[in-house]
Amino acid sequence: MSERDPKDEDRGFTVVDRRGSTDESREPAASPSGSEEPPRFDFSMLVQSLAITALHHLGQIADPASGQPGRVDLVLAQQNIDILELLEVKTQGNLAADESRLLASLLYEVRMHYVEVSKQGR
Repeated sequence: MSERDPKDEDRGFTVVDRRGSTDESREPAASPSGSEEPPRFDFSMLVQSLAITALHHLGQIADPASGQPGRVDLVLAQQNIDILELLEVKTQGNLAADESRLLASLLYEVRMHYVEVSKQGR
């Protein structure tokens, strides 16, 4: 076994390779900021993300980085609505009741905002 290089201790972090480890008591992985990983991505998060993106393209939701409302782009908003509609058709009968209600609700909300914005001629 080799001795530790004193320079290694100045780096401020330790790398531990746990690949192949069966230790169930491992701590959850942390992000670079030190917080726990975000929750797993699921169907609800997918459709909410698409709806939020559509609302952003309709100028209804501010850009998180700048705080400014999104620039109205009806083509991109319609594209996200189309994707939500496609998901509704392709997943019919395969969703949990709460997922189906969420998708229908989001589609209704985004469509109503689309109609409102498109009538304004923006």
